[in-house]
Formats: sequence, structure tokens, C-alpha cells
Amino acid sequence: MEDDDKVFKALADPSRRFLLDLLFARDGRTLTELESELAMTRFGVAKHLRVLEEAGLVVTRRSGREKLHFLNPVPIRLIYDRWIDKYTEHHVTTLVELKNALEEEP
Repeated sequence: MEDDDKVFKALADPSRRFLLDLLFARDGRTLTELESELAMTRFGVAKHLRVLEEAGLVVTRRSGREKLHFLNPVPIRLIYDRWIDKYTEHHVTTLVELKNALEEEP
């Protein structure tokens, strides 16, 4: 599977996006810490983390007996540069602004 496909697949699930948000707020969390924030089993959280790791969005590091999870934002930036940024060119931005202005009128 291509790297972009793995990232899109990983980002498609709301639980995985929530895990990324948690790591963005505070990096270096254990599975137990992350599990406490979600209403799912430890196995379920571990499975989601594995998908995020395979996509390169999460990296782990051992610290003694603990396995710490860290956010890697680089794959998201690459997706942004490849798939989003080109659609935010000036003329597209102008059209969106015009659409929003017209929708706001009474």
C-alpha cells in the first residue's frame, strides 16, 4: 500500500484522529494514558495505534519499561502539500470568500 493511502486510511477513523489530537496536546504518552481517554478496550486502542504507526503518524520509544507514543506530523504535512495546498490557490480562495459572502446576505 502506498504511503499516502496508509495516511488517508489512518486519518479516516475518528478514534485515530482523537489519538493524534491527544498526542498533539501532550506528546510521549503511554498506552495506559491514551486508553484512559477513550471508551474502548486496551486492545482496541493498541490496534488503532498500530495503524497510526504503520502510516508513520506515530512513533514509539522505550523508556525503561514504558513504551511512549509520539506524534509525527510529517506525513500529514506531505498530504497537505500534495493534496490540499494546490486547491487553496488564490482564485479558489476568492470563490470560497464570494460563496460565503453571498450566503451571509439576508
